[in-house]
Amino acid sequence: MEHENSIPCDREPPTDKGSLHATASFHEGDFLSVSAAIGAYTTSFGVYQAYYTQHYLTNQSPSAISWIGSTNAFLFDTVGLASGRLYDLGYFYHLLIGGSVLQAFSLFMLSLAKPGQYYQVFLAQGICSGCASGLIFVPTMAVLSQHFKKHLAPVMTLAMSGSCLGATIHPIMLNHLLNGPLGFPSGVRVSAGFVSGLLFLGCLLMRTRSPPSHSATSFTSAATKCIHDSAYLLGVAGFVLFFYMLWYYYPLFYLQLDSQSHGTGDTFSFYSLVIMNASSFMAQFTSGTLVKRVREDTLLIIAGTGCTGLLFSMAWIKTLPGFVAIGVLYGFFSGSALALWGPILALLTPDYSELGVRMGVASAIMALGGLIGSPISGVLLTSNYIWWRGAVFTGVSSDRSQPVISDANGLGGRRWHFQGQSRLF
Repeated sequence: MEHENSIPCDREPPTDKGSLHATASFHEGDFLSVSAAIGAYTTSFGVYQAYYTQHYLTNQSPSAISWIGSTNAFLFDTVGLASGRLYDLGYFYHLLIGGSVLQAFSLFMLSLAKPGQYYQVFLAQGICSGCASGLIFVPTMAVLSQHFKKHLAPVMTLAMSGSCLGATIHPIMLNHLLNGPLGFPSGVRVSAGFVSGLLFLGCLLMRTRSPPSHSATSFTSAATKCIHDSAYLLGVAGFVLFFYMLWYYYPLFYLQLDSQSHGTGDTFSFYSLVIMNASSFMAQFTSGTLVKRVREDTLLIIAGTGCTGLLFSMAWIKTLPGFVAIGVLYGFFSGSALALWGPILALLTPDYSELGVRMGVASAIMALGGLIGSPISGVLLTSNYIWWRGAVFTGVSSDRSQPVISDANGLGGRRWHFQGQSRLF
């Protein structure tokens, strides 16, 4: 039987040594790609949620509009199932370049959508952009395992911080473009050009280190192993309930609209998401340092507990200081949890040749949560903006998922104990 840490003979083992310039260039490319793929539109949808609700799609309810963002998130995760397997087969460049082209195309098509035409926005932003992000994300995270071994967890958290940086910069640009003299069509085109430039740089900088593994496990075999891996299944189940479905996207989609409806003023509401994502960005670097001293699953439980309490508190915030506090604290805890997604899945993967498949399977399962979570919150919100309903719903559901994460923590802990050490440290 092959040892857990063994690497197929036709793959060059990962290392943390080598040219500093080459390593830095590669990591910058990964950082830019993640920033453009996730931060620009998936985690910045709150800007569009507020703009569509108040100006561009006024004939639609908040729940219907949130389906655009949730479908984007759903496809972002579901397409990861296919892109993860294709990455394992050696199609990294095809996925990266093809996804980048599709992302650019979808955003320029969004700029052609007419006011009140829901289906046009849904097709461009919900479906095309979601598929493009899914093609890019899993390969750009999985390829890190070819370049880093000892410091894989900190490197993954740093790469994930690109999403928070993108989600910090992009809302500022979007709010000024959409609500400024340019308006929706020209503003979206400027945004599309910015995202396309980031993806172009990412394509130039990123490189694989190893040739495709001809001994890579088949998709069916790898998926079967996932089904029989209790720690992996519990970890994914915990992410579905606790991460994607019921807390992560709710503040991202609704915080700006929430602050506007409570009369905090357009200037502050435009920056509410920026505050949250800037705090989340800082949390990425903190997580990258902490994972060297504390296990990833333990950090996730701590971050999730903090987010659960903050979700409950969203039912009562009505003032500017309250929204600032939510943005800073929730951004920090959610950013820590987001950074730990990739490292935990890598930690639960005995053989790195299956990492792409395992990340893809996890993404596809978690996609169900991302698809229905925000629309449910939108239905509870109603057109009268009854904010406490969504906050209590997400808070209670998130709290109920804690035992699942804890069980995965226990099973994973026993596994790592028998191995003698974590493979990521």
